[in-house]
Parts: sequence; C-alpha cells; structure tokens
Amino acid sequence: MPFTIATWNINSVRLREPLVRRLMGEEAPDIVCLQECKSPVELIPMEGFAALGYRHIVARGQKGYNGVAILSKLPLTEVGAHDFVDLGHARHVAARLENGVTIHNFYVPAGGDVPDREANEKFGQKLDYVSAMRDWAHRDRPEKAILVGDLNIAPREDDVWNHKQLLKIVSHTPVEVEHLAEAQAAGNWVDVTRNDIPEGLLYSWWSYRSPDWDAADKGRRLDHVWATPDIANAAHGSRVLRAARGWEQPSDHAPVFATFDL
Repeated sequence: MPFTIATWNINSVRLREPLVRRLMGEEAPDIVCLQECKSPVELIPMEGFAALGYRHIVARGQKGYNGVAILSKLPLTEVGAHDFVDLGHARHVAARLENGVTIHNFYVPAGGDVPDREANEKFGQKLDYVSAMRDWAHRDRPEKAILVGDLNIAPREDDVWNHKQLLKIVSHTPVEVEHLAEAQAAGNWVDVTRNDIPEGLLYSWWSYRSPDWDAADKGRRLDHVWATPDIANAAHGSRVLRAARGWEQPSDHAPVFATFDL
C-alpha cells in the first residue's frame, strides 16, 4: 500500500487553515503531520479537512502554543504520546496505520536564542528533550516506524545557508547536532530525505525577519522524515514544497514529503 506523508510546522492551524486545505487539495498527501498547531484538539477545524478526505485525526493540543496532529485519509489508531522531560507540552503523538506502520510526530523545543544551558533554560530543555528521545529509542527499539516533525536542528553543513556563520546559532550548534545524531543512532533511524536527496543545500525553514526570504535564501533544514531500517528502503520521492513558504500569510516552514511503498 503506497502512501505519501507530509510534515509541516503550520504555526497555528486555525490561523492557517486555508493553507492546510490548499496543501491537501493541491498535493493530496495521504497523511499530513502538523506541528505548532497552537490549538486545543477540539478547536482544530476538522470539518474542512474531513471534506477533503482527511477524516481521521490523532492529536495533542494546547491553547496558544505547541500542539501536534496527524490528519489522515487512511484509518489509524492512536498508540500514545510522550511528555519527554515532563515539560507539560504537547510535543509528540503517535498513531498506527492498518498496515502496522507507526508514525511518530514530534515538535522539539526551539531552544531560545542563546546556546548555553546555564544562561538559557530553554536551551537546556531542548538538549534534555533530544536526549530523552535517544533514551526512548534505546528502550523501546522502534520497528516499522516513521518519525517526522520539526526537530528544530539542522544537522548537516548543507542543511544551512552558511555552516561557519551558524555554528554559534541555535539549531546548528555542534552540541545540538551531536545530541540529534545520538537520538538518530539510538533508533537506527534513516534520514529518508537525505537518502533521496544526498547532496546539495536543502532547507525547510526561512526566517520571517528577512524582508525577502526567497532572494536572501538563508534557510535551514529543521523539518525531518526518518524511518526505521526495515522500511526505509521503501521510501522515495522526498521533496520540500518551497513554494508554500510564499503563500499568503505563510508559516515560516515549508512542508516536507516522502512516499512509502508498503
């Protein structure tokens, strides 16, 4: 059963409901994983999504911030949600498809602006969160699983517009990259996007601060699709829908896609 999955930090699902519906209408992925929904689950505008065929939802929500949701044309069953490091944040939810594939949708803390856990509590929380993801993968050993989401870390040199300039910028510091690599190794996760697109600059986020994000093109690849080795070879067709960053009232993130033939 082939299916296509899209992951997108939407930065308010209620504010940007028209953009989600546009994605669903024009691109028609089978599964849409959203982060930073900024809404209680009961206020997610499901009626419009259901009208486009996305009748199944598994979500965790919070008023005004965080929040993750899996919207699907395919039947799925919720299989849990982790509150890593007890932050009390809605940052993870998991669902299982009828073919046995488990989808984990993550929104890793951004970490603030200062890359020092002593000076910036949020940076410490981010590192601890990613370490908890590592420990979870060691403990539970994921199989037949896909992990997607805004992991808020751009690990490779070609995942940012300027490696040297961003070494001291939160999202690309060596300590963050090291923590993410440990979490990835713990689950034997395969970076599906970079398996499909092994070389070259690749971004999924562009700052709102740039007066012309497209011309400046100072992006980072913060949004990821990973898979366990038992299904990673079934993945193909990875891409970033860069055009969505230019839609009216856009998120600062663009959707990332992958297709799995399973």
